[in-house]
Amino acid sequence: MGIRITRVYTKAGDGGQTSLVGGQRVDKDSLRIEAYGTVDELNSILGLVRDANRMPGAPAVEAGSIEGMLQRIQNELFNLGSDLATRLADRHPQQPVIEERHVKHLEDDLDRMNSELPELRSFVLPGGGWVSAYCHQARTVCRRAERLVVKLAKEEEISGHDLPYLNRLSDYLFVLGRWAAKAYGEAESLWKPETT
Repeated sequence: MGIRITRVYTKAGDGGQTSLVGGQRVDKDSLRIEAYGTVDELNSILGLVRDANRMPGAPAVEAGSIEGMLQRIQNELFNLGSDLATRLADRHPQQPVIEERHVKHLEDDLDRMNSELPELRSFVLPGGGWVSAYCHQARTVCRRAERLVVKLAKEEEISGHDLPYLNRLSDYLFVLGRWAAKAYGEAESLWKPETT
């Protein structure tokens, strides 16, 4: 799949429409555009996680692990965005898409990280240092993307792996936030319900 970008602006969207991969013109506020736009937003936040993870003081082993995992996920999110920008009937045979193996990879990483964490006895409040806090922000955007893809799936046929991937990724980002807080020696803040 060759990509060549020669101009950033085309003026084709000035009237409030954009083109899907198959060439169909749709409104920029359509559900499909909202869905892959939110996946793009999530990808941008993962860029913040990666940059925060490279700040001075990052634990070397964990920093490398986080960097590698998130670089892979950012590429997968581009695949997901491409898939969501394409109606199934227009999908190219070589088009990169989310597959079962991507979901399994998330599950394997999730299980490994979670096995290194203490048992939770309360809800975690977002925070725990920059890397962890950005992971929690990414998790909430991932859940929003998932909700939008659920709505889209009620209107149009989508790939069968998109929703499981987003569902697993939000769990992954929660655990990664906890794992990063531990790696950086940051205290997790736990929810303490009022007892009055």
